[in-house]
Order: sequence, then C-alpha cells, then structure tokens
Amino acid sequence: MPSLYFKGKSAVWNHHLSVPYHTLEKDDKNSLKGKGEDENLIIHGDNLLALKSLLPKYQGKVKCIYIDPPYNTGNGGWVYNDEVNSPLIQDWVGTVVGKEGEDLTRHDKWLCMMTPRLKLLKELLSEDGVVFVSIDDNEVEYLWTLMNEIFGEENFVACVTVGSNPRGRDYGGVARMHDYLLIYKSGSKTEINDLYDPDKTFPYEDKIGGFEIRELRNRNTAFHIGNRPNLYYPFYLNPKNKDSEGFFEISLKKKRGWVEVYPKKSQGIKTVWRWGKEKSLNNLNKEIVGKVMESGDEYQIVEKYRKKTRMARSIWNDKDVNTEKGTLSLKKIFGKKIFTYPKPTEMVMRIIEMGSKHGDIVLDSFAGSGTTAHAVLSQNLKDNSDRKFILVEMEDYANKITAERVRKVIKQEKIKSGFTYYNLGPSIDADSILSGKLPTYKEFAKYVYYLATGKNHPDEKKIREKDYFSGKSGSESVYLIYKNDLKDLKDLAITLDWAEKVNKKDSGKKIVYAPACFLDNDKLEELNIQFVSIPYNLFEKR
Repeated sequence: MPSLYFKGKSAVWNHHLSVPYHTLEKDDKNSLKGKGEDENLIIHGDNLLALKSLLPKYQGKVKCIYIDPPYNTGNGGWVYNDEVNSPLIQDWVGTVVGKEGEDLTRHDKWLCMMTPRLKLLKELLSEDGVVFVSIDDNEVEYLWTLMNEIFGEENFVACVTVGSNPRGRDYGGVARMHDYLLIYKSGSKTEINDLYDPDKTFPYEDKIGGFEIRELRNRNTAFHIGNRPNLYYPFYLNPKNKDSEGFFEISLKKKRGWVEVYPKKSQGIKTVWRWGKEKSLNNLNKEIVGKVMESGDEYQIVEKYRKKTRMARSIWNDKDVNTEKGTLSLKKIFGKKIFTYPKPTEMVMRIIEMGSKHGDIVLDSFAGSGTTAHAVLSQNLKDNSDRKFILVEMEDYANKITAERVRKVIKQEKIKSGFTYYNLGPSIDADSILSGKLPTYKEFAKYVYYLATGKNHPDEKKIREKDYFSGKSGSESVYLIYKNDLKDLKDLAITLDWAEKVNKKDSGKKIVYAPACFLDNDKLEELNIQFVSIPYNLFEKR
C-alpha cells in the first residue's frame, strides 16, 4: 500500500501516545439538566487533549464519528498549536497557516495536525464503528492516503461527492459545486445502515405486502465455511412448485426430486448464508424462497426484503446537503447569521442514520456550531431512538454558539434531553507534577483514579479529601494520601493506625497512592492494600 510522506510525520506519528492526560472539569452553570445529561457531553478545549481525556471511559465505545476539520483553503486563518517535541514543528506553533504558494509547508502542517487526532479517534471507535470526514479539494487526496494508513485501505467504504453549492463558486476557472465525504469502517464487523425511503416502490408483492429480493448468501468472503461453519448448510428446492412471481418452494429437509442448494463459491471460497438454520426454518416460503439464477441453469435462495430503505448513493446532490440550508437553519435558531458555512442538519442526520442506531454514541471533535448534536436529537425524534452525542470545540464560542444551539433546539422542539458541559482542566501527569505544578487534591485524586482504573472519575462529589478517598470502581477502592501544602513528609504515609481504621470500613481491595509506607508487605497483604509510591521529588520542589 502506498504511504504518504510529509514533513514532521516521524514526530507526530506516535505523538498521541505522549499527549498528557487532562482532567475534564464539569461546568454546572453551562450544563443543561434533562434525560441523558451525564451521557451527552459538550467539551470546551483543544480536541487533541480532549480526545485523550475521553479514552479511559470511551475507548472502543464510539459507534459513529463525524468530523468537519478545517479545509486548509488558506483563507480560514487556522493556527498550528500542537506542542510536539520537534524543532521543525515547534517553529510552526502559533503561526497562521498561509495560502498555496505562500506557505510551502501548509499541507505538512495540516497533516501533522490531523494525524494524532485521527489516531485517537480510531482508538475511540468501536469494533463495528464508522467514521465520516468532510473535506474539499485542498486536502482530499492527502487525507485519503493518510486514512488508508491509519484505518487500513481495506476499511475504506466510499468517497461520497456532496453537492454542497449547486450555484458553484465562481473562481479558479471552474465553478466548484461540491465537497467530499470520506467514509471508513473499523473492520469486517461494521455494517453501513441503509437509509429510510418513504417513496420506495417494490417490484414484487405477496399476501403480506410489497418486497424486493436480496441474495441470502453472504457476499463478503471474509465470512466463509472456515470461520462460520454453522452458516454453511443446504436448502432443498422443489423445481415443480413455482408461484406466479417465479419463486420456488424450499425446505431444509432432503426430499426426492428436490434440488440441493448451497451458498455459491466466490473467488474459490465457500461462502455462507446470512441466516442460521433456526431463523431460516421459521421463515421458509414466507421471507425466503428459491429463484432461478440469471444464467438459467442454477438456483439460489433469496430473501424477501420489505423495508422501505435503500443503500446510500455515492453522489449526494439534493437540497438537504446544500450549505445554504445549513446557514438558513442556524439563522432561524439564533435570529441572525452567526456562523460561516455550517453543515445542514439534514445532511448530518443522514450520516448518523447510516452510521448508528438506538443507544449508540456519536462523536464530533470539530463541533463548530453544534450541527452534529442538533442532528442526533432530530434523528432520535425521527426514528424514536436514544443516541448520545459527544462534542468537542476549542474556540471561545463553544458555550455561546455550540452549546447554546443545543439548548435552543431542545427548548424549541420540546425535547427532554440534557447535556453536561465540561471545560478542559489541567494536565495531571508525571512531568507536570515533577515540575512543581502541584495539583489540588481533587485534581490529583481524579488522576490517580484514572491510573488505577483506566476510567475517568464518575462523580467528583464522592472524593473525600479528609479520608484520603478518591473513588471506587467495582470491588476496588482508590485512596490518595496527599496534600499540596505539605510541610512534613511523615504526615503523608501509610501508617498501621490509618490502615487498620480504613480496613474496618472497607475490607475489599484498596489501592493506596502515597509518598511513603510504614508497613511491610505481609501487613499490606493482610489488610488487602496495594501501595503505589508517589515520588519524593514531588515534595522536594516545594
């Protein structure tokens, strides 16, 4: 597979691993009470840092990702600000990325910005997830190759042409009318949902209603007799019993004179059925029937597909994808024009319908005006679902525009949903601590909870500084013996008296972070304590 070279690639390829963990600080004032408020999140802060802070709780749990990153047109005025440990890249920090011909590293900077973010998004994506990225001509060829490297060329689904501006932009010799939407899946478990089509007509009809036919054979050769042996079995077809539509009676029992039908080979591979025997038995001659193949000399088993849906097309050129519609929609919500080229809600609803179902998490880490949250809420109303959204926006308008749009939509549509608003907190990692930037007890307690459990703290109100209690995860409790105004180290150690008192109240496993421990290993084991040392350097800086 071809790979993409760009300046700074070696410095950023694994940069996401060294990005420090930051706390997420709940902002009650800007949050909105309502259904799902603890699961719908709006985060104000740099999306690279925010994505890293989401990992402990959301790694492998996000079903659908949609992002609309800067298009790097040279007119957006975006600034590269990632703190990467590279002299070349440090020289870029804080500098506005220029236009084509004026800034010879403009594409390198954009790719260096996108790489660690895409790496983190991949980690957040579920094993059956799908990611959608809007982009235009400026970076589509580079992004396509980069995503092939990160998500795998075999996981490419489509490059959709989106007719975003039917009038065209009259410059450059050809008036450009379209953008692109790159779609990638996590792997073979991902299925792209069909879209609801209320005007769909069917070529066939029976007593139940209209239908079209779909081959019961799984056409994906990744599923075969070797890894799905239970889906490889014969049907038996009666060639003398054909209905008026040309479909044949079938059975799972062998009968004299009936034709045996197995899934047809593909590329020399024995493929399998999409349904197991039990489901097939319950639907014989109702939802699955036999049919002569187009060749005329073989039979196949087909499903009567009755849903009013159709597969998404690779060209979107209808009114619902017009950016002007997005502008008018936002203007209607706020009463004035407040954002440039927002994506239409209906377009993002289409993406959400393709990539998610009831209960799934939808993430947008370039949230902008908040279209994705609006689309999630609207799609939930449309198909009676309960998807959750996570938005990340770094600009100052995160509350006044992004979150305010969500508040207004919820109020105007009388939706019962709510959300929690977070600000990106300070970094809590070894480097920052050892540099003398000592955190508050609550900040440090949330960090050690993350270290011990791999999860973000569920409720900071349960942190008890007086008892040195950080939190509980399952049967394990996490403790932190720490003060950021310490004067005497001996005051912050695991002592026999403290350990026995804690064990009387909490007999389960206890992970205790402290600068010192005055108990031997046998006593720690007896009291079910795991001691984790906090470096002495932390206090020597004071």
